Amino acid sequence: MNAPMKKLSVCVYCGSRHGTRPAYTAAAQALGTAIGARGWQLVYGGGKVGLMGEVADATLQAGGRVVGVIPETLKKLEVGHTGLQELHVVATMHERKQMMAERADLFIALPGGIGTLEELYEVWTWRQLAYHDKPIGLLNVDGYYDALLRFMDHTVAEGFLSPIQQQVLRVGADPEALLNTLAAAALKADQPDDYTRI
Repeated sequence: MNAPMKKLSVCVYCGSRHGTRPAYTAAAQALGTAIGARGWQLVYGGGKVGLMGEVADATLQAGGRVVGVIPETLKKLEVGHTGLQELHVVATMHERKQMMAERADLFIALPGGIGTLEELYEVWTWRQLAYHDKPIGLLNVDGYYDALLRFMDHTVAEGFLSPIQQQVLRVGADPEALLNTLAAAALKADQPDDYTRI
C-alpha cells in the first residue's frame, strides 16, 4: 500500500487586480483549484480582490485550506477576505512576508505588479543567501513575464547573477504542471505527513 501523499502549504504571490487579460484570472482559478483538489493549503496576502481573491476562492471551493496574512492598513480598507480558515492581521509588510514564508513549503508567483515582484525577488534572494531551501516558481501566463525573463538573462550575461541562481526560479505556463514540479522538489525533503508549517 502506498504511503499517503504529504500535504503541502503553497505560498502564492499575485496581483490585487485582475489585469487586462481573462487568462490571468483563469490561471489564478486553475492554480487555486489544483491546490484545493489536493487538500493542500494556500498561504497568500489575505485579500478578497483581484487575482488574490480568485486564487483563494478557487482553493476554498476545491476543498483546500486557506491562510491569509494582511497588514492592518489594508484590512482597514476592507479588502481582507472574511471567508478563510485563518486571517492574520499584522502591523507591517515585513511581518506579513515573514509569516507567509514561514508557513510555506513552496512559492509561486502569478502575474502581478510591483508588490508581487518585490515578494518574488525577496524570497528568491533569501534562497540565494541560504535562509531557506524551498522551491520557487514563476507562472508565466500568456507571456506576461517574458520581458522580465529576458532581463534576467541580461543580468547573467552582465555578470550580476550566476546561471545556477537563475535556474533556482522554475518557470512554467501551465498552473498544474508548475505546481507538480515544485511539489516534487518540496517533497524531497523529510517532512511530517501534515501541513508542515501550520
